Amino acid sequence: MDYVKFEKISLKNHPEFNEQWVQDRIAEDPSILGLGDVILKDKERIQPRAGRLDILLQDAELNRRYEVEIQLGSTDESHIIRTIEYWDIEHKRYPQYDHVAVIVAEDITSRFLNVISLFNGMIPLMAVQMNALKLDKNIGLSFTTVVNQMSLGLVDDEEVAETTDRAYWENRGSKKTLTMADQILEIARQFDKQFELKYNKFYIGLAKQGKPQNFIIFRPKKGFIRFEPRLKNSTEIQERLESSGLDVMDYDTRWGRYRIRLQPGDIEKNKDMLTTVVKEAFDESSE
Repeated sequence: MDYVKFEKISLKNHPEFNEQWVQDRIAEDPSILGLGDVILKDKERIQPRAGRLDILLQDAELNRRYEVEIQLGSTDESHIIRTIEYWDIEHKRYPQYDHVAVIVAEDITSRFLNVISLFNGMIPLMAVQMNALKLDKNIGLSFTTVVNQMSLGLVDDEEVAETTDRAYWENRGSKKTLTMADQILEIARQFDKQFELKYNKFYIGLAKQGKPQNFIIFRPKKGFIRFEPRLKNSTEIQERLESSGLDVMDYDTRWGRYRIRLQPGDIEKNKDMLTTVVKEAFDESSE
């Protein structure tokens, strides 16, 4: 296999390619956006008194829709406002779905990232940078998520005023399942010896010098513990977990976590796999 060098080109300034061409490529294969297993629901969707939504996608399995707006060149204020407006219209018309606003642009500017922070926790919004790459007479598109979906509230800050203690969780769960949290803590300490358990009202997280480090959390029950690493949803990870024999529950799309039910003895039998999962979650949190 030989190394080849691609030439990055600007679609905005190109005489042959335009926004409609990009729409058509995404419509042909929506997976290229990197949003998972999504299906084209509509294109150039008419919005009441508000123009047309470029692309509407729907998750093949989840109750979720993506309102996608495409911008050649750099993001600008009108594009941001239009994206949010279309998201709001669809959200109100079809409240039975979770809706995510998606901005696709060739250049996601630092000014845009500052504007995004103003909506943090209010609007689920994603920004995807698009690169057009040329090789000889061929052209391809590459998409990179720059800003992921903003959930309504962050789990790290969710229960600052509702900390509890180990006794609370021994009563709510059991001493046996608390010991399982200790075992996974020891795995996490391979990557930072300062990690400790932080007992919150609805889950047990990790902390370092008192600050939340919730790339993994636990929810102990009487007879088992639910282990929830924060990782991007991917077929490769799902297959790896399931092939190991772990009891993998449904993926938590709101918080971006896998949910794994661990029975007593499962940690010892799957220590290598769980170590890999903890490391991957730790690495993603450090990016």
